[in-house]
Amino acid sequence: MKKLLILSSLLLAPAVFGASTTNIAGQWKVHNSIAGNESDQDCTFTVAEKKITGSCKSDERTVDVTGNVDGSKVTWKYDVDFNGSNLTVVYTATLGEAEKVAGEIEVQPMGIKGEFTAAPSKEAAKPAK
Repeated sequence: MKKLLILSSLLLAPAVFGASTTNIAGQWKVHNSIAGNESDQDCTFTVAEKKITGSCKSDERTVDVTGNVDGSKVTWKYDVDFNGSNLTVVYTATLGEAEKVAGEIEVQPMGIKGEFTAAPSKEAAKPAK
């Protein structure tokens, strides 16, 4: 009986603590939709001690990214200059079991919101030559 109780506790632990099998570290293709504007980015994330660092590259620029992972919640952000205004773009999502991430974008301080989807980059899956 004691072994059965321990086993069931171990099986339920991931659900209780919000564990996720999606790992945000690596290369991702990110599609953004903000106020009717669509764009794509190639992002590379590194995770160490729940802190995210990396970069995202679009056709126009490359930006440095910072963020964190808190259980199954992931947040990253970067700063950009847009027509002379300093903006912070914040991404928030809940990691799941699928090989993709979807969530919300907020452009601060303007309060404009949008959505994004991200999938592992196929480039990262190619073997090195």
